[in-house]
Amino acid sequence: MSAVMAPGVPNRICIVMMSAVGDAVHVLPVVNALKRANPNTRITWILQPAPAALVRGHRSVDEIIIFDRSRGLMAFANAAAQLAKRRFDLVINLQVYFKAGIVTGFTHAPIKLGFDRARARDLNWLFTNRKIAPSPIQHVQDQYFEFLTVLGVAPQPVEWDLGPWPQERQWQRRFVASIDGPIASIVVATSKPEKDWFPERWAVVCDALHEKFGMRVVLVGGRSARELAAERVVMERAKHKPRSELGSGLRNLVSILDASALVLSPDTGPLHMSVALDTPVISLMGYTNPKRTGPYRRFQDLIIDAYGEPGEDYPITMENRAGRMRRIETRHVLDKVQLWQDRYAGTRAR
Repeated sequence: MSAVMAPGVPNRICIVMMSAVGDAVHVLPVVNALKRANPNTRITWILQPAPAALVRGHRSVDEIIIFDRSRGLMAFANAAAQLAKRRFDLVINLQVYFKAGIVTGFTHAPIKLGFDRARARDLNWLFTNRKIAPSPIQHVQDQYFEFLTVLGVAPQPVEWDLGPWPQERQWQRRFVASIDGPIASIVVATSKPEKDWFPERWAVVCDALHEKFGMRVVLVGGRSARELAAERVVMERAKHKPRSELGSGLRNLVSILDASALVLSPDTGPLHMSVALDTPVISLMGYTNPKRTGPYRRFQDLIIDAYGEPGEDYPITMENRAGRMRRIETRHVLDKVQLWQDRYAGTRAR
């Protein structure tokens, strides 16, 4: 049924969002708004190990339950065992897939709020007893805000409070002191090869950032096989070798991105982390729809949109378009760097 609920934020809430880092970043303004509306509410969040490392210790997250999908069926068994001991007033299922539905089914709450049937996929809607109203597809952030609307909670001001937190500032100061110039952080790869840009082109950009813009390049991300392969190509081809901070950890990555004058990234978690930190980010987008998963209401002028055809007013959809990232040439990226220099360079106070 559609959500017919008394407005207000109850005292015990469970968030089901077990997706990747970018989605976790989009959830933070939701939990912050819930806490603003009811500072006494206790928020439990079910999520995967990687995004858990990012949000653990956040002021609005009281408890984390890990769902480690790499463990297969044991991940469900462990989640069921932990949730059997807990009672909630409200469960908010922010995911549209079947696995999130199963975990929602493990929770104990009189109200389980999820997406409307048209947007819930893989029978996910079967596991919730209240639905947000049907709506056209929006930016992911705005879709999450629809859940706040049902509760009578305003999403504004949109706050992430991602950090760096006070105990992380010392590490950040040491990192900044070790680099003799403004930092440009490059995200070398994503979770999907279709979203990646080409490392040989990143190498050209590295040299231009150094030679033309006087910047010091830092490679950031994890240590997956593709990220390490991209790092190797960049290091081999760039005349001015960047510094690699691959595998530094998500909390240190927050400090790096916060200290950066500029971030360059495909559609992946660090792009959205940069937006949350108000760090200018050049977004390289071709596979995913920028209107749905691009930077949220900031740095729209720095998007390189290879998703659409020239002049195409495409709708907001979940459609992916393969093969579009190759359309992005190094000159497109450097044009955006020039735009960043003209509009944003030197404007950030830290």
